[in-house]
Amino acid sequence: MTHPRSVCVYCGSRAGAKPSYAAAAKATGAMLAARGWQLVYGAGDVGLMGEVARAAQDAGGRTFGVIPEHLFPREVGKRDLTTFVVTETMHERKKVMFMNADAVVVLPGGAGSLDELFEVLTWRQIGLHEKPIFLLNTDGYWAPLAALIDQIVTEGFADASLRDMLVMLDDVDMLETALVSAFA
Repeated sequence: MTHPRSVCVYCGSRAGAKPSYAAAAKATGAMLAARGWQLVYGAGDVGLMGEVARAAQDAGGRTFGVIPEHLFPREVGKRDLTTFVVTETMHERKKVMFMNADAVVVLPGGAGSLDELFEVLTWRQIGLHEKPIFLLNTDGYWAPLAALIDQIVTEGFADASLRDMLVMLDDVDMLETALVSAFA
């Protein structure tokens, strides 16, 4: 018997400038729940984190949240999750989230989301894992990052294979199809 799949979602603790970001976060949470996949995320109840978690919960999904003690007040730790873990450090948070997921999805976000993305991308680049990494490119949010990755490859700081380690998708339907394929 295979275990139920878990998807780690990195995203902003703020809502961002466009309503489409919150809509995509809600759609992602609902899609994960509809598929029976557990949401693994940063345990916050603010910004896109809160949107994705509440949508997953509203659709009957399982939620696994991980938050460090020092961010509990700022990110309003969401205690009503299926699993709620409080860590001492950010490093522990990232490790627990990653180890409890079969795939990574990155929604729009800021420096924290980029930190999380680049850590798992680096781990993949050096062969520590082969978990798929998906970027939900809502309204072209990640296009500048794709250009930066191209620049890194063009300037000789990474092999062209780096591009293939990130799969950029424009909407939640495409993300769902990609996850289904990854989990097949």
